[in-house]
Amino acid sequence: MREFVAETTLRPADLILPMFIADGLGTPREISSMPGVQQHTFDSLKAAAHEALDVGVRCVDLFGVPLDADKDADGSQAWNPKGILNRALHELRAEFGDDLLIMADTCLDEFTDHGHCGVVGQDRWGRTVVDNDATLTRYQQMAVAQADAGAHIVSPSGMMDGQVLAIREALDDAGHQDVSIMAYSAKYASAFYGPFREAVGSSLEGDRRTYQQDPANLRESLLEVELDIDEGADFVMVKPALPYLDVLRAVADVSPVPVAAYQVSGEYAMIQAAGRNGWIDLDAVMMESLTSIKRAGANQILTYFATDAAKVLHV
Repeated sequence: MREFVAETTLRPADLILPMFIADGLGTPREISSMPGVQQHTFDSLKAAAHEALDVGVRCVDLFGVPLDADKDADGSQAWNPKGILNRALHELRAEFGDDLLIMADTCLDEFTDHGHCGVVGQDRWGRTVVDNDATLTRYQQMAVAQADAGAHIVSPSGMMDGQVLAIREALDDAGHQDVSIMAYSAKYASAFYGPFREAVGSSLEGDRRTYQQDPANLRESLLEVELDIDEGADFVMVKPALPYLDVLRAVADVSPVPVAAYQVSGEYAMIQAAGRNGWIDLDAVMMESLTSIKRAGANQILTYFATDAAKVLHV
């Protein structure tokens, strides 16, 4: 009866699995701060994607982890067709065709030697800043390279002003009118990203507060969402998820396009740690947390629990 009258229904197809492909690995590498998550080889990436698809997960989001020696100030491996991320996108598209939606993270932070999401320069006061407009050109190159490699969806996560319009124009000019854009529209400068830095081998020193949002603000998110939709975003995203359910609800109330939420590495790690220590029922909290995100208004949920949660739902 409870299931019959439930107001919120979570489906495997609502879930998106973030995955990491690392250059130079002979075997998959466990991420110590994210139990159960790996940096993949090409073979293990395909195997994990098949496992997810078999239980109803229809989309994966791919992050590339290059060798430190291949990082540079511009993040040029991001648009190199032979770069680790673009090679992996090609491999997945060749393996799955259109049976699995392949999304690519469209950001430079994994590929730059300074770890920022864009081109770094100095302002007139001598402070180190990210050059928004110079970064947009790199995002255009990166998005086209990802589409060329086979991505169905590109996902700009750098929070640069004008990034969606710049990418849409570049994709259309390159003949990729059918490639969608999932915009990180409300991405907060959050402390919950800590384990992710290990997952992508981040070179960042400092923080990204000059271009990610202040956790104190909500109306700012609504403005950012409106701008991204006007520029052509096919989806908008709120990140993180659980600490920002009020933001997610507010965005869902006004958005004419689907709304995604990202249950980030810190959220995942805390649930895993408490579950493995016997302090909580891991599976029950996993499902409750995802249901709360769906209830707050998410159409899609990016979560490292995607395959495990889909198995529970698939029974």
